Amino acid sequence: MHAEDKYIDVNRELWNAKTPYHIQSAFYDNDAFIAGNTTLKEPELALLGDVKGKEILHLQCHFGQDTMSLARMGAKCTGMDLSDVAIDKAKKLNSQLRLDAEFVCSDVYKLLEVLDKQFDIVFTTYGVLGWLPDMQRWANVVSHFLKPGGKLVLVEFHPLVWVFDNAFTHVQYSYFNKEAIVEVLDGTYADKGAGIAMEEIGWNHPLSDVLQGLINAGLRIHTFKEYDYSPYNCFANMVDVDGKFYIKGMEGKLPMMYAVVAEKP
Repeated sequence: MHAEDKYIDVNRELWNAKTPYHIQSAFYDNDAFIAGNTTLKEPELALLGDVKGKEILHLQCHFGQDTMSLARMGAKCTGMDLSDVAIDKAKKLNSQLRLDAEFVCSDVYKLLEVLDKQFDIVFTTYGVLGWLPDMQRWANVVSHFLKPGGKLVLVEFHPLVWVFDNAFTHVQYSYFNKEAIVEVLDGTYADKGAGIAMEEIGWNHPLSDVLQGLINAGLRIHTFKEYDYSPYNCFANMVDVDGKFYIKGMEGKLPMMYAVVAEKP
């Protein structure tokens, strides 16, 4: 088995196990979503602007809440994820809510083999890039699926967050992409008590790899932002300040996430 197939199979198995817990979790609050609440947060809404009538490709969409939130805003959306369990759930929710989003089960790098169209916007957010080993290949996929004049909207956790141990007590990992990081963690960010402890394979990516990858793929970066908070309570030792979450003791000192908008000429 090739190393690439190993990480895909390991991580698909992981997300297939996580998905049933996530659907039931307070973190994802699926009942509120079904009742009409959007799951999109202020940073991405501000960058997206008016999406009515826009064709959007949502990479690594999990079980599709954000994809369907965009569909509710009038966009024509296609969501893609590695997990077949998540995509199956997304399709069922989409049907239940009578929305017109479409969903595809694929690895990001193999999406070119299963999807043949271009989009006004490629959208991807929060905890997505670390599951991919190579940012240049990712950026090439993004560029491939954008129409001329189309844009990438990326909102992602800051790579500095990933250098710490899980309790944020010390620097444990390199900021740079030195090697695959193989871990076995208990539970999930959405349900700390979930009865799963499975191997996962990820990579750290410095900002330079992400930005240079997009530049090399021919995209023009016209927005780059950094934020000192997370909109999600998904790490250890977080404190809530008016709906924005910080690592306790590092409030306002640590970049928690960043955003990029890049356009295809």
